[in-house]
Amino acid sequence: MELGMIGLGRMGANMTRRLLRAGHRCVVWNNVAGPAAELAREGAVAASSLADLVGRLAPPRAVWLMVPVAAVEGLVDELAPLLQRGDCIIDGGNSPFEQAIRKADELARRGIDFIDVGTSGGVWGLERGYCLMIGGPEAVARRLEPVFRALAPGRGTVAPVAAPAAGATAGEGYLYCGPAGAGHFVKMVHNGIEYGIMAAYAEGFNLLRHAAAGQAAGTPPDNAERYRYDLDLPAIAELWRRGSVISSWLLDLTATALAADPPLAGFRGHVPDSGEGRWTLKAAIDTATPVPVLSAALYSRFESRGEAEFAGKLLSAMRFQFGGHQESPK
Repeated sequence: MELGMIGLGRMGANMTRRLLRAGHRCVVWNNVAGPAAELAREGAVAASSLADLVGRLAPPRAVWLMVPVAAVEGLVDELAPLLQRGDCIIDGGNSPFEQAIRKADELARRGIDFIDVGTSGGVWGLERGYCLMIGGPEAVARRLEPVFRALAPGRGTVAPVAAPAAGATAGEGYLYCGPAGAGHFVKMVHNGIEYGIMAAYAEGFNLLRHAAAGQAAGTPPDNAERYRYDLDLPAIAELWRRGSVISSWLLDLTATALAADPPLAGFRGHVPDSGEGRWTLKAAIDTATPVPVLSAALYSRFESRGEAEFAGKLLSAMRFQFGGHQESPK
């Protein structure tokens, strides 16, 4: 099968490579020429413009966007006049599911299909494969299955928990989730969960790091004699990877990070959020679904960026006003 790929960053370029390895023909374009030229040396066809990309694909065309959310709408609007009835645009980035619903409706009036594909795999996807959560017209999604199958991890060594039904694909690493927006909705919740798991690991290891607080200078904790454990965090992370109920790929990555830099001196602890956590909370509010852990994880990211600094100062100011309490030196 052939596919147009727009956006050749950390994921888009490696997704193209995975497709090329599976024998698919890829026509690529990027707003900076270098990545397209590099992929052309690996077997892709580099296009000079969006129009050139569309012209190099045979109908019915499939064009995959792997770009930041802020660029999606503009690219869709540029592409639509270049496409014909029966062609489709695939948004594989992290976009709001409501945007997929709206763009699908707009494009349907032109006879163009819109497929939203939540894509998870990060920089490891080239070798591990990508987990794909798919929304849009089911018939179009089925037509694109050769692409999804090439990108997905496949069964590998992960045994299904139950015998799969005929035609089931979840065990292969890709799943048709429902009509327009369903793929991005599932990916949105996936990323909200990711925030929560990451926060749990971070908070737990931070508590382990403070297990020697009884020996530290400053105000000692209650029962200070109990907190004299100088724990080896890289070793604990490695230990928990084996037989523990909290083992996971994220724990594998945590162990890798701690082994390379135990005090994490190369990081500032300034944690961005790319939108999915916020969208997850909005959906939870809209549907009256309690998600206290996911909420706390998002607010933890805000706090890491200094967004709570003024609140902390005001707390200190209030303590001084009512009790004359001085701030402790750092």
